[in-house]
Amino acid sequence: MNGRQSLVRSMMMGVALVAAVTLAVPAGTALAASTVVAVVNNTAITTGDIERRVAFLRLQHAKGNLRSMAREQLIDDTLKREEILRTRSSVSMTEVDAAYARFAASNKMNVDQLGQILDRAGVGTEHFKQFIALQMSWPRVVNARFGKANGKTLAERMQENGGKKPVTTEYFLKQVIFVVPEKRRNAILGKRKAEAEASRAKFPGCDQAKAFAATMHDVSIRDLGRVLAPEMPEDWKPLVEKAKGQTTGTRVTEKGVEYLAICKQREVNDDMAAEMVFRAEDLAKAKNGESDENSKKYLAELRKKATITER
Repeated sequence: MNGRQSLVRSMMMGVALVAAVTLAVPAGTALAASTVVAVVNNTAITTGDIERRVAFLRLQHAKGNLRSMAREQLIDDTLKREEILRTRSSVSMTEVDAAYARFAASNKMNVDQLGQILDRAGVGTEHFKQFIALQMSWPRVVNARFGKANGKTLAERMQENGGKKPVTTEYFLKQVIFVVPEKRRNAILGKRKAEAEASRAKFPGCDQAKAFAATMHDVSIRDLGRVLAPEMPEDWKPLVEKAKGQTTGTRVTEKGVEYLAICKQREVNDDMAAEMVFRAEDLAKAKNGESDENSKKYLAELRKKATITER
């Protein structure tokens, strides 16, 4: 267990890069016996919330007055969460659950094992998921706010680009999923991976994909429709770019073993594609830290307008 805890500690340092829970769980949903230590715009922060955040800070090897740090972080988190909900920028529960499952898999665990470690550390699954959700959603709010205030229109961005719309690749994709039940994962994952790899050579094309899946056991087809290169999920991007023929290589996911069928691809430069390229550029800048100052400014504004009572 100590080895796994050490691994989780190291991975938690980079969890802010997890790229998606609907943020509907208020900060004050701790144990009934908890005492309220602060109220932020009518949302309570309790001693239970503080204890969980302190435990989480310990996992991140944070130094200093952890209780004070936890209180300030939770106040900020509450303000961010309210703004995310107000602007309807929250990611979905499905996205967060998937990110949580990927995090567990990257640490060679299933979600139950990760949950046990988080519980023993005093953090808990829900606290960790709320943290993931906030880290994924808040940059959207900042980018939307300052992108509109300080950014440029599509026409202005194109003018800077010599009057030309940027070109990107348009894909039409189907997702082929060889389902692996969680309870049987260790027993059949290798077999399912071999089956998925073998099926790629026999793939008959997107029009016959569903009929093809019906000839195999526990294989499903999901139509992803049109996907532009800048919005391609990072997990799939290298496989799509390296693909030769109709299918990508396989990858193991929380659902099982998957690959993508490339139904059609072409170069496009319409308005939607241009907006997507520019948005991807803005998000890349945000990931590189260029939005830090905007985030601090935004949060300072929220604190100034907020009613915060500490007890």
